[in-house]
Amino acid sequence: MRRVHARGEDVCQYILQHVEAHPADIAKTAASHFKISRQAVNKHLQRLVAEKSLTRSGKTRSSLYKLAPQEEWVRKYERSEALAEDRVWAEDIKPVLGRLPDNVMNIWHHGFTEMFNNAIDHSASKSIWVGIEKTATSTEMLVADDGVGIFRKIQKEKGLLDVRHALLELSKGKLTTDPRRHSGEGIFFTSRMFDSFRINSDGAYFSHQIGEASDWLLEHQRENGTAVWMKLQNHTARSAKKVFDQFAPGDEFGFSKTVVPLRLAQYGNDLLISRSQAKRVLARVEQFRTVAFDFKEVEAIGQAFADEIFRIFSLAHPDIELIAMNANAAVKRMIAHVKAGAEK
Repeated sequence: MRRVHARGEDVCQYILQHVEAHPADIAKTAASHFKISRQAVNKHLQRLVAEKSLTRSGKTRSSLYKLAPQEEWVRKYERSEALAEDRVWAEDIKPVLGRLPDNVMNIWHHGFTEMFNNAIDHSASKSIWVGIEKTATSTEMLVADDGVGIFRKIQKEKGLLDVRHALLELSKGKLTTDPRRHSGEGIFFTSRMFDSFRINSDGAYFSHQIGEASDWLLEHQRENGTAVWMKLQNHTARSAKKVFDQFAPGDEFGFSKTVVPLRLAQYGNDLLISRSQAKRVLARVEQFRTVAFDFKEVEAIGQAFADEIFRIFSLAHPDIELIAMNANAAVKRMIAHVKAGAEK
């Protein structure tokens, strides 16, 4: 029986974790990291290809390596009164995911059932598709429907300015078009559990990626329905409980914290200047105890915008903590200016 040394396992794990970012130069990258020869790394690459953990295309120095899917699965479900997310999870999804750590499986359980239930309850779709691709390091899932797009539905039922405003409201959490059956917390928490979470609908694109700010783009990729992608490493220390505790600490207020990405309130080259813009940003934030305004990619704000949030709203809601995140020097000066006015 061939023995595999611990260092060899370290090299293989490094290759699997970094090959997506370095498909053409993974041998050079691994050799540099471990201070070994490329020939030594190539032996490990050959082993991983033989074990079907990697695929290789091209020859010699032009070779490209990719993680090989260990599981590829797609199924279409007809929407009906009998269709239920818990049964689909237990009978189909959980067996396909296979053996994963408990914390990872719990995240998938939460994420799938929330997104599949949204498609059942809100989309008015005839069909729902689920796709799963699992590799040696991560798993990705797609939940898609051909019904009413999520962003247009939110815009219409909440009377919002446009699709981008729907994205801003969705990012805050506690937003639902059916409060009798939904708390509006599903997408907020689910998006923060996964390494990567994306929604494509109505020509708009929303994403949340661990370590990066939420983003949006206006594209014309999916005119009808909604597609949700979720991706998670097969081994991670993250857990559903840790995410809940971050935004809903164990006190009487429950889901009490939110982050408002102000970049979503900027349309094109428009600056955040007016009180009307500030009032749109402030919509529903009184539902939270702590509100963090994320100023990443916001170059400047107007006096009226800052005054409406950090003086007028703050004085009217002294029990709500307002935090400015990722603010540059110019933004900090404007916030300090209006706060000084509140103290006079």
